[in-house]
Amino acid sequence: MSTAPILLEMRSITKEFPGVKALSDVNLVVREGEIHAICGENGAGKSTLMKVLSGVYPYGSYSGQIFYGGTESRFGDIRASEKAGIVIIHQELALVPHMSITENLFLGNEPTRNGAYDWKGANRKAIELLAQVGLRDDPDTLIKDIGVGKQQLVEIAKAFAKDVKLLILDEPTAALNVNDSRHLLDLLREFKRQGITSIMISHKLNEIEDIADSITILRDGKTVETLQVGAEGVDEDRIVRGMVGRELHNRFPEHTPNIGEVFFEVHNWTVRHPISADRLVCKNSSFNVRRGEIVGFAGLMGAGRTELAMSLFGRSYGVYLSGQIFKDGQEIQLKSVSDAIKNGLAYVSEDRKSIGLNLLDDIKTSMVAAKLSKITHHGVIDQVEEHKAAEQYREALRVKAPTVDEGVTKLSGGNQQKVVLAKWMFTDPELLILDEPTRGIDVGAKYEIYGIIQRLADQGKGVIVISSELPELLGLCDRIYTVFEGTITGEVPRNEADPELLMKQMTSTKKMPTR
Repeated sequence: MSTAPILLEMRSITKEFPGVKALSDVNLVVREGEIHAICGENGAGKSTLMKVLSGVYPYGSYSGQIFYGGTESRFGDIRASEKAGIVIIHQELALVPHMSITENLFLGNEPTRNGAYDWKGANRKAIELLAQVGLRDDPDTLIKDIGVGKQQLVEIAKAFAKDVKLLILDEPTAALNVNDSRHLLDLLREFKRQGITSIMISHKLNEIEDIADSITILRDGKTVETLQVGAEGVDEDRIVRGMVGRELHNRFPEHTPNIGEVFFEVHNWTVRHPISADRLVCKNSSFNVRRGEIVGFAGLMGAGRTELAMSLFGRSYGVYLSGQIFKDGQEIQLKSVSDAIKNGLAYVSEDRKSIGLNLLDDIKTSMVAAKLSKITHHGVIDQVEEHKAAEQYREALRVKAPTVDEGVTKLSGGNQQKVVLAKWMFTDPELLILDEPTRGIDVGAKYEIYGIIQRLADQGKGVIVISSELPELLGLCDRIYTVFEGTITGEVPRNEADPELLMKQMTSTKKMPTR
């Protein structure tokens, strides 16, 4: 066990919302210079605890004590915690897309000279900050023009602009590809060498096992235990047992597929980027799906998997150039989202909060939103049918909420994902396209969603799963296509697939023979 001085101690933290006790007598001890992970299922209280620490939930809105640097701290807002050197980076990045990197770095903390914004000084400082996180982009570049991995680095550079001593990262690698995730973890190791302390919330247990010195596990708003990684030989199974309160012998439900005939085919699908006329995001893509089959799409970030899915779903992305779609042997035209829904397609977006849900709606409104015609009579929504349908899906998918009148914004990530699934299941689809269906949710919720996907396939539906996690595709899918730079480079049946083969096909323009 580390003998480094204690930097942070949270004692008996209790936080209540109307009708819900989010945290109950939680304790946390973090030592100087360590990487301390916080694990737990969705709704366990991880993010709430960090919001208490950072002043998002100010002193007086919770009970308990926070000791930081040896003295009790009573942060009234996030500015007070940042002044003390505590900086939190939320899962939803707080960057302004149409402002430059420099402008985002100093937003609210603008450098001035003689009463005016010091552009030269800001740019010079921006270059220094970006160098600290290994980012060499022009600081005048707009945020919208850099990838998610680089945006994450900009957020960390912002923390250095505030003289960070304790860096809190909430799901920092959830939206990153393998290379960007590895770079970020290496960066945390470098910060550790510099004496910076980090708290990391993540559902990627392999990363936690690899990088953390200590792990505190929360369950149902309470502290379960704190593990010392090196001393106690902690592995993923040990972390899972603490999170869910039981052994989870298999990460995927047992499943025997019943695969039928090919019913959905795409031939030579070619789509242009919506802005760059000379860039193709889909290049002569051809694939098929059988009834009762779960088909995976593997590829690195930016490979074109999402672009392919969205362009098929009523041409929701890009400029269609050529290609054909067949269903049950007949060519179909999907020129709009309405056409796609009428022809039995459903698409669950990778971004459930921005695209999949209206966070101002309640559960029942969200669940029926994609096909109101099912519960509408003479132009009027039948509220009894709406409530009945939503309640059926709430029970079937085991959405944890007191009623279907609950706002979706109050749900955990896993339960929000179940609501999005219900929304599209309500349309009675024959082909369900799931884009990163388990991103940012815990191992227990993943298991439940895998079961839902398998049950949909057992009903004779086709399911496409796009995922950046190869173990997920290998454990769930019956067949896997690989994509690289807009081209489908291979097709592998489940019994022949392994990470090395998939990675080879995900990083090569050479088209592999189909199996």
